[in-house]
Amino acid sequence: MQATSRSNGSASIELTFEAGTDIDTAQMEVQNRLSRVEQRLPEEVRRQGVQVNQASSSFLMIVALTSKNGENSALELGNFASAQVVDELRRVPGVGDIREFSTQYAMRIWLNPDKLASFGLSPAEALSAVQEQNSQSAGGAVGDLPNADNIEITATIQTQGQMSTPEEFAQIILRANSDGSAVRLGDVARIELGAESYLTRLEINGQEAAGMAVQLTPGANALAVAEGVKNRLAELERGFPEDIGWIVPYDSTPFISASIKEVLITLSVAMLLVFLVMFVFLQSWRATIIPTIVVPIALAGACMGLWLFGFSINLLSLFAMILAIGTLVDDAIVVVENVERLMEEEGLSPYKATVKAMDQVTSAVIGTTLVLIAVFLPMAFFPGSTGGIYRQFSVTLAISVGVSTILALSLTPALCAALLRPPVRDGERQPLGKRVFAPFNRFIDRTTSRYQGGVGAILLRPLRFLLLFVGLVVIAGLLFLRLPGSFIPAEDQGSMITAVQGPSGSTADRTDLVVEEVKAYYDQVPQIENVVFIKGFSFFGQGQAHAMSFVSLLPWDERPGVENSAQTLVQNAMGALSSIKNANVFVLNPPSIPSLGVAGGFSFKLQDRSGAGAEALLQARNQLLAAASQSELLTGVRPEGEEIAPRLRVDVDRIKARALGLSISDINATLSITFGSAYANDFSREGRIHRVLLQADAPFRMTPEDVLDLTVRTQEGDIVPFGAFTSVAWTAGPPQLQRYNGYPATTISGSAAPGRSSGEAMDEMERLAAALPEDFGFEWTGLSYEEQQASGQVGALMGLSILIVLLVLAALYESWTIPLAVLLVVPLGVLGAVLFSMSRGLPSDVYFNVGLITVIGLSAKNAILIIEFAIEEEGKGKSLMDATMAAVKLRLRPILMTSLTFILGMLPLVVATGPGAASRIAVGTGVMGGMIMATVLGVFFTPLFYLAVRRWLTRNKPPGAETDDDESGRADDQETRHA
Repeated sequence: MQATSRSNGSASIELTFEAGTDIDTAQMEVQNRLSRVEQRLPEEVRRQGVQVNQASSSFLMIVALTSKNGENSALELGNFASAQVVDELRRVPGVGDIREFSTQYAMRIWLNPDKLASFGLSPAEALSAVQEQNSQSAGGAVGDLPNADNIEITATIQTQGQMSTPEEFAQIILRANSDGSAVRLGDVARIELGAESYLTRLEINGQEAAGMAVQLTPGANALAVAEGVKNRLAELERGFPEDIGWIVPYDSTPFISASIKEVLITLSVAMLLVFLVMFVFLQSWRATIIPTIVVPIALAGACMGLWLFGFSINLLSLFAMILAIGTLVDDAIVVVENVERLMEEEGLSPYKATVKAMDQVTSAVIGTTLVLIAVFLPMAFFPGSTGGIYRQFSVTLAISVGVSTILALSLTPALCAALLRPPVRDGERQPLGKRVFAPFNRFIDRTTSRYQGGVGAILLRPLRFLLLFVGLVVIAGLLFLRLPGSFIPAEDQGSMITAVQGPSGSTADRTDLVVEEVKAYYDQVPQIENVVFIKGFSFFGQGQAHAMSFVSLLPWDERPGVENSAQTLVQNAMGALSSIKNANVFVLNPPSIPSLGVAGGFSFKLQDRSGAGAEALLQARNQLLAAASQSELLTGVRPEGEEIAPRLRVDVDRIKARALGLSISDINATLSITFGSAYANDFSREGRIHRVLLQADAPFRMTPEDVLDLTVRTQEGDIVPFGAFTSVAWTAGPPQLQRYNGYPATTISGSAAPGRSSGEAMDEMERLAAALPEDFGFEWTGLSYEEQQASGQVGALMGLSILIVLLVLAALYESWTIPLAVLLVVPLGVLGAVLFSMSRGLPSDVYFNVGLITVIGLSAKNAILIIEFAIEEEGKGKSLMDATMAAVKLRLRPILMTSLTFILGMLPLVVATGPGAASRIAVGTGVMGGMIMATVLGVFFTPLFYLAVRRWLTRNKPPGAETDDDESGRADDQETRHA
């Protein structure tokens, strides 16, 4: 819970709920709790109302109304937006709120304190007169029931209601004299149809416009909402005046659309690479087409499963489908390869070869599938936002693998029996494919022989190579611990955010000068398409000293290369704009997950845990900022919010004021109305309700002397100047106060230095914060909080996955020892994943964790293919060594085929460019590295693990192995049936 109270009289409380919370129920609970304290709020607050909205803090898009020919001012555009557009957009499904960067009309009554004093009137009397005479009440009716006898007509009484024009307000009577003369409001004030607020202004490429920022409801589909907003605007445009048009100068959804397009292209390229690998190994279009058919059917099944579980097709589920492509064909490849081998070696027909092949591989296919599903299962139950990411992968991968296995056990055998052709007999001319791939086949045969010899040499010296394996495990563990942490990678989202924070107390004119400098820089950057500037508003503060820009970059294909990426442009802009002396200018990348913050980098909440006070909190913050500025791991570390600003303290001598016959409430009302903005009531214009606001005209509220020149009337009717009982003095204080989870707090933001990870930056901030006094604590928020929660999950995630796989394998093999031979391969995959990630400077993030889990399943799958055949060979009566060597020879080709299909399927991810490339690289790099290492080393170490487990940990026959009695009994049965 984050609360912010501002000196302009506004306050906001932002509540963030745990992932999975029913947001509608949460909103109802918030409103119920609000109703308990609403009666304690000031009357002015209750009159204007307290709004409760479901909306993310970031902006999905900014819509702007512009004047095509310059006939409409920004105020007229803003009023039209408020009257005709904003409410319509709020009704678009998925829109949480519309933040207006424009203003509607208000009746502005600019009081002249000198004229008020000359007539012996006070601002409070002017306010009271407006409230009294600009009122509306029901007049009743003549002849209403119950009526007297002989009344033949009834009529409604119409009274003079609320006023609607400046001229009418000017006639409000402040005082009526006995001689018939009167003092009217127009005598002491300038009245105009002005703006309700002058705080914010929006410009698009230098042109003023009325802006509306769209904020999503939690869980809404960004693409659907953006499309809905644009469609609604297109409908409304038909009723717009000719001079008014609409544009979308800032939109975050093109990144999503472009990323999905890139992922679909990656998906297609991966499928093509997988097809080519299968064709090279199978060397027959008939054999190749069988596993290929499985892919689209399995992906369609995954889409159906996502729909049944309430998920949508998004970037994460598409990433998971790319990961799945390499595994979907594995089971079908194992079946097809085994059928072709049996036809080649034993001369069987396709039908008989299929039947025998299924007898041999069914248990292995089922076992590998159970392992893959089991390894993904724990990811589906992790909490928080990280758990939401894991669930997308878990459900997609588990469903697609399950569907592919069903197809491998049903459709694939049927297609093998129907499509495959018997091999050519000796002496007959070989098909073109066999002749073309003859050198490749000879290479595979030589490789298999050498591989078998290498495995034999390893099995003769098991202890030596087991020690080598222990060394590799230690290296993998040490490297894994040194891998820097992160949450998710920063992406080039096609936009940048620029925050301008002037010195405390700066006026809008001073801030505008800085804004012009920033504009001048962006005008020289060719990669920029649009620049939207909002003056008076920032995600980090509000007021005249603040401004913010949303910079839209050209499409990704028009700015290729790292030098044109958003990250590079942010660094270049930060370096150029940091030289501005009249304000602090920060250029930021949007957050990777928009609902978790408003800018990239970390967000650190420093809290006063013991009530040390605002000044002590400020000193602690400055100490931490000074230390952070010296750290090589951090960059752009800055305080968020507004700095200490000048204040004018007005001290009222209450004793003297009472002695002069003054009311303290009158004194406060005079000061508040003159220098503030008093809300009187409402008026109607063109069917809309607008506010009536009273305030002193600008020349009468510019200096401290204007306070002393104010006058207030005594109870006897005498006029007394403020200077008679008041003194003023300059002080300083914070323009806003923050609380986080109930503690007074201040926010510090920043980023990791180039070449450093966000995890290293967070660790550094925690180390620096440890040097602060014990009175102060800290918490992370936004993306940093999610990263902190996710940082300790990888160990638990891997541990649970390995445990579940162990239980599944124990049930499958009816043994606790044989599964060890399968799982011992896992550290080799981890070693490969870590080495590849470190070589590319990638951290250990959520995508890396997903890759590790995938590597665990695929490493175990390859091991199962060898061990399953070794068990079968032992069952046929072979010795442990002979059975292991036979399995090694039989399974190398399908292992290489399935591994290469997966590895090459990851290649488009590893070399990805364009929108969303960072996430695709993070997903693919660790998985490819882990799979390469698990395959290259696993094919040598898996036989060693099986031999060691069978020789030293168990003396029992493995399940499926036949005893001598079983063999003799089966032989007797066969002889009896033959007789």
